[in-house]
Amino acid sequence: TRPDDSARCPCGTGDVYGDCCGPLLSQQRHAATAEQLMRSRFTAFATGDVDHALRSWHPRTSPSWKELDTTLADGAQWLRLEVLRSEQGGPFDQEGVVEFRAHAKTAQGRRVLHEVSRFERVDGQWLYISGEVVTGA
Repeated sequence: TRPDDSARCPCGTGDVYGDCCGPLLSQQRHAATAEQLMRSRFTAFATGDVDHALRSWHPRTSPSWKELDTTLADGAQWLRLEVLRSEQGGPFDQEGVVEFRAHAKTAQGRRVLHEVSRFERVDGQWLYISGEVVTGA
């Protein structure tokens, strides 16, 4: 469900949703950095916004709507995001990397997804390319 604009954003910046990820999910603006896009994608997964998750995924690596909707429907409740590092991905870069840990609660208990994600700017817009899950961390 979509948070109230005055509620803290699920992505963990400490900003309110209406000033943080809200405008990205509602297509009022594009992410200025790869990290902003990654944070908005976490918010999309946390709120079940399949449309934003797909819009922000590069078409050459994107799953279908049905595949992604099934993934989001797995019952995971995404609780918290930790951004560990960002490389490039700034307003003047064409590629970027963001490493993060996303914490969730599932039917099987607590889960942490540790991923190094790659992003690319296409026609001035950041898109998610792929992610490599870090194991044993």
